[in-house]
Amino acid sequence: MRPVSNILLLLPLLVSYPVRAAHTHGKYDFGQHAEYRLRERHDQLRYSTYVTPLPLVGDKPVLRRELRDFYRDKDSWTLYILALNWIQYTPQDSLFSHYQLAAIHGSPGLTWGDVDSIAGSENIGYCTHVSVLFPTWHRPYMALYEQTLYNLVQSIAELWPEDELEHWRETARRFRIPYWDWGRVTETDKNVFPDDIAGQRGITAYGPNGDQAIANPLYSYIFQPFNASIFPASPWNTWTETKRAPQPMVETDAVSNNSFVARSFELSVETYQQRLYNLLAHYDNYSAFSNEGWITNSANFTQDSIESLHDSIHIAAGGYFGHLAIIGFSAFDPFFWLHHVNMDRIIAMWQVLNPDSFVVRTPAVYATHTSKAGEMQDSTTALTPFRQNASSFWTSDTVRDHEVFGYTYEEVMDKDRNKTATWVNKLYTAFSPVSMRFGELGQLHAVDDAEPARLKLGPEQLKVVEGTAGDFSRTMHPGIPKELVSSEQNFTDWLANVRANKRAYGCSYTVYLFWDTIPSDVSSWPVAVNLVGSLGIFGTSEGAVAGSSPQLVSGVIPLTSAIMRRMSQGHIDSLRKAEVDTHLKTRLKHGIALANGTIVTYHDWHQVSITVFTSTIRAPRKPSELARYIHGAASFTLPKS
Repeated sequence: MRPVSNILLLLPLLVSYPVRAAHTHGKYDFGQHAEYRLRERHDQLRYSTYVTPLPLVGDKPVLRRELRDFYRDKDSWTLYILALNWIQYTPQDSLFSHYQLAAIHGSPGLTWGDVDSIAGSENIGYCTHVSVLFPTWHRPYMALYEQTLYNLVQSIAELWPEDELEHWRETARRFRIPYWDWGRVTETDKNVFPDDIAGQRGITAYGPNGDQAIANPLYSYIFQPFNASIFPASPWNTWTETKRAPQPMVETDAVSNNSFVARSFELSVETYQQRLYNLLAHYDNYSAFSNEGWITNSANFTQDSIESLHDSIHIAAGGYFGHLAIIGFSAFDPFFWLHHVNMDRIIAMWQVLNPDSFVVRTPAVYATHTSKAGEMQDSTTALTPFRQNASSFWTSDTVRDHEVFGYTYEEVMDKDRNKTATWVNKLYTAFSPVSMRFGELGQLHAVDDAEPARLKLGPEQLKVVEGTAGDFSRTMHPGIPKELVSSEQNFTDWLANVRANKRAYGCSYTVYLFWDTIPSDVSSWPVAVNLVGSLGIFGTSEGAVAGSSPQLVSGVIPLTSAIMRRMSQGHIDSLRKAEVDTHLKTRLKHGIALANGTIVTYHDWHQVSITVFTSTIRAPRKPSELARYIHGAASFTLPKS
């Protein structure tokens, strides 16, 4: 075994490369004999398309770990990178290539594992969107991906010299895929989007055949061969690899701008974190939590969903024209898998917090490769194309417990509601008044002994909203205005409910909120200094027909932390509701940008409406208790900017 300092270092080989340089650092060379053994093993996998549980270790499911923690385990990281590199260079006609696994989700609508399409759905992927099956369908999908990498990792581990073999075998047995927690910010991991891991085109990889320069499998996926016909329009039909926030946006030689993506997440993490906390704390109905479909009679405080939050992450990570921002193309980007494993983790956390609410019979909004729009879906609906065995597919009922696949997460490993709630408070309250209870509740945000990234608000001499905060204020997290809470330990929460037509513009789009002015350069919107927040709508790909029958979806942009910061800067004199509402009405501006960077004009705004909602929230009284919604009401609808 090599010293840790020498094991798979992700070192930049050059500051930047021209686009074709992606092909100069390609596949890891295991050596001719080893390559034959690996290829033989990989080819054997094509004979079984069943998604099966991975072996337990010590009779227990193995933890999936957060990407940045996983990266610090250099031996596990070595096996992971080598396996990713292998499947990305596996011929695209193999069922277990990166290409075919990604194509299950969307474009180009391939049939996988002989699970044929229905008439009229030949060019559609299997994925369910705006559906009660959205959370559960992705669970066996991630398990299939994990199973593929796990099998490769076992084979790769066998290629080390005899004196290192047992160590690598043991490391391989504990292998599970990592997740990317885009809501986590600590002093040791300040970059929400790990640009240092994913931002370099070339890396140095250690393997059984020594150190080699290879293409970074987390930077992009290189199509081999590239088939322009699966992409309906330029520039995607000219790009031979996936892109994130490509620059120049529509040029053939555009390169990913991962530092731009990282900056975007740095500015938006507080809204993502607040949305996630609210979903876990306040949403106890699976139908409302699971998908973004507009529910006519739903309460004003449950207009968000895990699918809507998922959409925003996709679009922010993809950027204008990026593959991640487009439903049909998104799974080709390597970060799709890291994002969706985190989605599965969040869903598992929600399930522990709400064990009695699950899939109810609901009609499908969209067709898939194997189902028609309007078909009824319930917990027994087949999650195609994922077979459990020769006679049956996995269903929501059979995947309800994630441990059936042999993995778990630290936050849910005991399936104890109090423990999971404590984790939610630790991880996702850095930008919320909930963190006021730090002193009384202990170091809620401590993750791996790292201090939380704190909200920097400035002046402490802030006016009282109602009453006097009393003893409660002395235990609050530094930087949060203590007068935000009342003597009853309640606080006021502001958010913007967004209702939109998913099909409005024929592509993905984002609703942005700004203070005072809308930047003239649309490319700067995701990183604008006066950005309040944004909501991504994961729409149809380019080439779809715009203006087809409306499909209303909803989501939320949290406003509370932005309002607190605004007050600390002297723009608001107090946090009294009337004064805040007046400030929001006059100073909050909003714009819409399509996935191709086009700004939606004033006259086309009728497809989107934004309503400011104010609620009273009860702060948690102990670490294992989540904040609780008390009451609230819609305040006003924002006028068009």
